[in-house]
Amino acid sequence: MAAYDTVIRGARVATASDVFEADIGITDGKIEALGRALAPGAEEIDAGGLLVTPGGVDSHCHVEQVSSTGIWTADDWFTATRSAACGGTTTIMPFACQHKGQSLRQVVQDYHDLAGPKAAVDYAFHLIVSDPTAQVLGQELPALIKDGYTSFKIYLTYDALKLSDREFLDVLAVARRDGAMVMVHAENNDMIMWMAERLIAAGLTAPKFHAVARPMLVEREATHRTIALAELVDVPVLIVHVSGAEAIDQIRWAQGKGLKVYAETCPQYLFLTADDLDKPGLEGAKHMCSPPPRDAANQEIVWDALSEGIFEVFSSDHAPYRYDDPEGKLKAGPNAHFKQIANGVPGIEVRMPLLFSEGVLKNRISLTEFVALTATNAAKLYGLYPRKGTIAVGADADLVIWDETRQVTITQSIMHDAMDYTPYEGRQVTGWPVMTLLRGKFVWRDGEFTGEAGGGNFYECETPPALAAPPRWPTAFDPVAGKLAD
Repeated sequence: MAAYDTVIRGARVATASDVFEADIGITDGKIEALGRALAPGAEEIDAGGLLVTPGGVDSHCHVEQVSSTGIWTADDWFTATRSAACGGTTTIMPFACQHKGQSLRQVVQDYHDLAGPKAAVDYAFHLIVSDPTAQVLGQELPALIKDGYTSFKIYLTYDALKLSDREFLDVLAVARRDGAMVMVHAENNDMIMWMAERLIAAGLTAPKFHAVARPMLVEREATHRTIALAELVDVPVLIVHVSGAEAIDQIRWAQGKGLKVYAETCPQYLFLTADDLDKPGLEGAKHMCSPPPRDAANQEIVWDALSEGIFEVFSSDHAPYRYDDPEGKLKAGPNAHFKQIANGVPGIEVRMPLLFSEGVLKNRISLTEFVALTATNAAKLYGLYPRKGTIAVGADADLVIWDETRQVTITQSIMHDAMDYTPYEGRQVTGWPVMTLLRGKFVWRDGEFTGEAGGGNFYECETPPALAAPPRWPTAFDPVAGKLAD
């Protein structure tokens, strides 16, 4: 009788701390043993010459979500999670997005109704809080945090989603009191709108002017403001999709002061530039996202920050809007100006291969840093570790088996999402996932998706560990408890 359901033999195993040779024994969807010469499994996988890493945790993606321009993402829960599995990601964390006037509790229920029948990998939800009413702050949000929704996103831009500084402080106070991680889209909305109005009035409407309307200083200002507001309330914050030097400088300063400030970057800031927005006609719309890609010099600064440990997380910010589609980027027509074009690029399937090829194999980051950035750190920050994000006895058997020598040219024809383009078309990478296991079952094997709609499970998140640190108020007054600090 087999001792395990599955044994992966002779793997080179990489975690966020170590690289070692081992067999991996899997039973009932969990890692039961790591060792040499394990007893037989009902299924045996020869991983000699291959690399095994934890299944990726993509903690920033937009799935079956309506944009601020009123269009839905191209990917529903099935196509997005299928694409994730084929690229080595086994857990995603998209957003249950509240729009103004909506009950946050109802938004979460509606999102479960969309996800449950379709998800092919495991998932948890972040919340987006755009309407912090007394009901939301006093009842709905604290109750949802207790129910395992322990992270939420705040926008400082987009009229439909942004909060004022006062509203932001109120939300931060709830996070501090009840134990939640706050993610922040840090761009100054008034500066962007002021610039955009003047560009459009001058007839400068092409996609490339999206980047002109959002120079780095608007990200720098909002990042600085986010840090100051979070310091006042003494709550951890994570600055999402950081694009370049000026925001990085603010984050580095905050981290150097010992503040609880974390940061995330994404493939578009390593592999795209503002020049990609300057294409004939409206082709540049394919590369529009916010913040926009910067220049080649800033790409290198982002790489340096990755290697320095400034960034804890490398997420896709998968925001897929089709190009040649009346409900896609050009919904406003062939003469749309840049403010009428949906912001966002796809990337959930290529997130890990791009970073492996250009980061690990080109010695910009180590293999252990790669694992931390793509899986372990996100699982820790958002309360999923050690269930997710590691290879250890008792963890879910979420595993990616890599052929480190396989060369692949990225084209939309090999993607598994619902898009009609990839912004990384024609880019060659080395190293590709050849197998992906979700809780011990293959969801990607030998070039075929083998998962199923509804095969993913929802995971409640625990209190993020970053909130365990003792309070450090900048004044003698505790603004959350409403009393002088102890």
